[in-house]
Amino acid sequence: MTFFARPLGLAVLIAGGMALAQTSAPVNDLPNPYKSIENWAKMPEGRSWGSTSGVDIDRDGKSVWVAERCGAYAPPFAMKPGTPFACDGSNFDPILKFDETGALVKSFGKGMFLFPHGLHVDFEGNIWVTDGLGNNGKGQQIFKFDSDGKLLMTLGKPGVGGPGLDEFNQPSAVYVAPSGDFFVADGHGGASNARVMKFARNGKLVKTWGKYGSAPGDIDIPHTLAMDSRGRLYLGDRNNNRIQIFDQDGALLDIWTQFSRPSGIFIDRADHIYVADSESESVSKNHDGWRRGIRIGSAKDGSVSAFIPDPVAKATGTSAAEGVAADAAGHIFGAEVGPKRLMKYVRG
Repeated sequence: MTFFARPLGLAVLIAGGMALAQTSAPVNDLPNPYKSIENWAKMPEGRSWGSTSGVDIDRDGKSVWVAERCGAYAPPFAMKPGTPFACDGSNFDPILKFDETGALVKSFGKGMFLFPHGLHVDFEGNIWVTDGLGNNGKGQQIFKFDSDGKLLMTLGKPGVGGPGLDEFNQPSAVYVAPSGDFFVADGHGGASNARVMKFARNGKLVKTWGKYGSAPGDIDIPHTLAMDSRGRLYLGDRNNNRIQIFDQDGALLDIWTQFSRPSGIFIDRADHIYVADSESESVSKNHDGWRRGIRIGSAKDGSVSAFIPDPVAKATGTSAAEGVAADAAGHIFGAEVGPKRLMKYVRG
């Protein structure tokens, strides 16, 4: 098996008979053909944005779904024992839908979540959301809703985190394949899990793979999931500063480092890939030299062609987009935890 990062001028290491490629330098010097649009999405009167990490595009190709932390500033590393969780006791709906003009057209989920993290819209238009923390019988679960907010499926033990096959520990992301099988990126660092879980359409567990570590196939913070047109599953292995690409049975196909430290990955129908780095040279102490922002390229060949940089050169916490999505027109949406906003980027 050969792992490589294309086409960036590579230093190839041979380890255990396996060819592993590493990028020789940070991929920062790329054009930015986009202009930023702030305050695009209009929150209702009396409500402001909180930390936002989950974003995806509706089946109509133009409306945007967001998981927002009920107005609170709530990155995971700030959640100390005894601190109220982001949505605990809130009267706000954390799941929001905005139309193409930025008007809020639908919301739901009040009272159901502590810490909404990952959001995914499946091919049937259903909305999947992970609750990444647990406390007092709530959280540590995966929820499936229809587009009107009706709850269709719940997985995990409410409020209980663990390594069992019927529980999660800080689930970060979920992705549904065209077949209806779905995958959960289970873990968010620390004492949480470090695995991918595959489920059948009916919610029955099929298999798991991965363990904590840095070797090929190992995982350290499984933060985001995406899938290309060939059905390959992309895992944002965030603390290893890489994307690992698997087949749907967990066989490792490739490792890419050229998209930097992945907090969010989105792949559109034409196999354009969008990767958000919200932590290099700030939260991360192991990825200096790489600028935070959104890198855009091709999932077909791994090339990187554009970069939307974080306007903050040096940050002390999570900054710029953590979640990322792109609509049918090619507009990019960045969900930001630290700055507490939803950015829109259009070609300008």
